[in-house]
Amino acid sequence: MLQKHGLSSSRGNHPLHHPAKAKSIIFLYMDGGPSQVDTFDPKPLLTEHHGKNPADFFKVAPTQFNNNGTVLGTPWTFQKHGESGIEVSSLFPHVAKQVDSLAVVRSMTSQFPEHTFANYFLHTGSGLQGRPSMGAWVTYGLGSENENLPGFVVLNGGLTPPGGLDCFGNGFLAATYQGSVLRPNGQSVANVTPLEKSPERQRRKLELLQTLDHETRDFFGKSDPVESAIANYELAFRMQAEIPKLCDISQETAHTQRMYGLDAEYEPTRIFGRECLLARRLVEQGVRFVELTCPNVGQDRWDQHSKLKEGHESNARAVDQPIGALLQDLRDRGMLDSTLVVWAGEFGRTPFAQGADGRDHNPFGFTIWMAGGGVKGGTIYGETDEWGYHAIRDKCEMHDLHATMLHLLGIDHTKSTFRFGGRDMRLTDVHGNVLQGILA
Repeated sequence: MLQKHGLSSSRGNHPLHHPAKAKSIIFLYMDGGPSQVDTFDPKPLLTEHHGKNPADFFKVAPTQFNNNGTVLGTPWTFQKHGESGIEVSSLFPHVAKQVDSLAVVRSMTSQFPEHTFANYFLHTGSGLQGRPSMGAWVTYGLGSENENLPGFVVLNGGLTPPGGLDCFGNGFLAATYQGSVLRPNGQSVANVTPLEKSPERQRRKLELLQTLDHETRDFFGKSDPVESAIANYELAFRMQAEIPKLCDISQETAHTQRMYGLDAEYEPTRIFGRECLLARRLVEQGVRFVELTCPNVGQDRWDQHSKLKEGHESNARAVDQPIGALLQDLRDRGMLDSTLVVWAGEFGRTPFAQGADGRDHNPFGFTIWMAGGGVKGGTIYGETDEWGYHAIRDKCEMHDLHATMLHLLGIDHTKSTFRFGGRDMRLTDVHGNVLQGILA
């Protein structure tokens, strides 16, 4: 088993269960739940029966707000792209150019229709608060390849998701495995610039803290919080030299900065573009798991209970160009094969309106996609019904997503465990199957 109590080395010393395809993961978290039928799962029947009563065609399950309107056709057009001919909405012209790298999973499901529980489920494999995030599980198993950087980094675009920082927490794992939150603009980490006049003085202060921590540990006995505090002080000291240099994107070419949209008129595009560029730089330096959160577009996250067209267009405008650039940049640098990119929200949206012009939460069938890192590009996996409402073929669960992510990193999800509460805990609990159909 990949089992270890206490702290891991920064480089990780767990043996892999099988050869890894990916060394790191970039998780593009689409907070709020993008609509599958408006993005990557076209359903012409919605346009054909737009404005009609959905109950005339199928049984309408209870929704979050039960303010159900008529069948709602998509405001956007779908076109086939690439050699694979996968259909992508006009919301994503830049991502569409990369479609031959994507494995589009159209049959994802969730057990929860409410944001907070669904976010915990997406991030931790449990709808309960306090479990380790998938980023924490990855660093617990593999560590970081760079001793001067955390193994799990969250790039904060400006929106804290429902569920809060527990979405990125370490749960019952040691505190060294929790996500380190960085800002894409300004000072990336609070107090990253030393206040001491000399490195020697700062070093002496750190050594004093270590002495006090060691004395506390010797008095009370070995304790993960104390051990983690010692390790985190050391890591923070090293990060003060590493982070400013890593976050200085002025060394990137003007072409690269333009490609990511850092000169875009729309500020949310610039924010997410910087996140994507920093994500590439982080995995380039050996960070195992990087999660990106969405910027504030002034229209709410991807949670359009009303004003679907305005809200989805604002969110897509923020992320489309940067994501397309990230995939292209990784490929150009020879990094896409070793970097798994995952695009997902916590659930999808209904094929009928909430009120007049929104969509409610739909956990019964929605779309995510993966690219690079051992994934078979140009692939469609699974299927929803003709309305885009329920998964009907190759139904996937969050545990399957987590099992597949770990598999591509060389980890058997059934063997990556941690003893807690009298049982061997794992990210996938007692569930999960690797999605063999999307593996290269």
